[in-house]
Amino acid sequence: MIAAPPPPELAAEAAIERLTPVQSLASVVEPARLSWPLRRLRDYAQLLRLDRPIGSYLLLWPMLWALWIAADGHPQRRLLAIMLAGGLLMRSAGCIINDLADRNIDPHVKRTRTRPLAARAISPPEALIVFAVLVGAALLLVLQLNAATIKLAFIGAALTITYPLFKRFFPLPQLYLGLCFGWAVPMAFSATLGNVPQLGWLMLVAAILWAGIYDTMYAMVDRDDDLRIGVRSSAILFADLDRFMIAMMQVMMLFALLLVGRTLKFGNAWYAGLTAGACCFLWQQWLIRRREPAACFEAFKNNNYFGCAIFAGVLLEYTTH
Repeated sequence: MIAAPPPPELAAEAAIERLTPVQSLASVVEPARLSWPLRRLRDYAQLLRLDRPIGSYLLLWPMLWALWIAADGHPQRRLLAIMLAGGLLMRSAGCIINDLADRNIDPHVKRTRTRPLAARAISPPEALIVFAVLVGAALLLVLQLNAATIKLAFIGAALTITYPLFKRFFPLPQLYLGLCFGWAVPMAFSATLGNVPQLGWLMLVAAILWAGIYDTMYAMVDRDDDLRIGVRSSAILFADLDRFMIAMMQVMMLFALLLVGRTLKFGNAWYAGLTAGACCFLWQQWLIRRREPAACFEAFKNNNYFGCAIFAGVLLEYTTH
């Protein structure tokens, strides 16, 4: 039998899907009511992820834990400002490099297809210029720190730049991202103490595990698209064991933070923060129980409260003694 031709409506939709990102997304990325300067400002804000601050929060929380602990609860204001500004700059720079590497992949993923590079609203040369400005500003900041921290900063920059390439073949890119995000922890100890004690490396392990937790939830949102286009992620590697593996990482992270507290001889405030964090993890498991993309994204965002809970425990520990 000869198959009947598809209805005209389906044929038209298929034709639209085959269009280039510029054609099919033009109505999305360039609303007629926005003037050209406003559109450009919006595009650059999206390029820097200023419209998505959750990534900055997740990067900064471990840094703040480390700064307060390294300084025994009294970090220098100047150092705090340098580390915060540097972290924000490098987070945006990392987003640019990631989007450059994925500019031909992102148009095929529903959540990322409107990113400026994917939608061709910003050209690669323009993005590289912005990247260079951000890295230059971060370099000026880090040059004000000690030599050991400068060396760590260059390692951190190398991690950030190589992440988009590394995730092409590494089946657990979420852990490599955790190394990139968590590298601020040893930098905080080094900038404060001039070296990184064993405790600092333990906290780095905790930060890596945490990124594995929340970024696996993030990857669960895009799993269907990633499978279709061949992108690697922990959500794909773990498959039906994704919730179990997230739970294992949550337990390991809480245990690592428990060791941090025991090493520092922390008291009730710290354990109250850990308990609040454990409650966040339980809520996240409830959210992802059906693996619905919207619920997985909510679980990912809930990690901001986890980071806040741990920081509150640190603050209370130093202010009540």
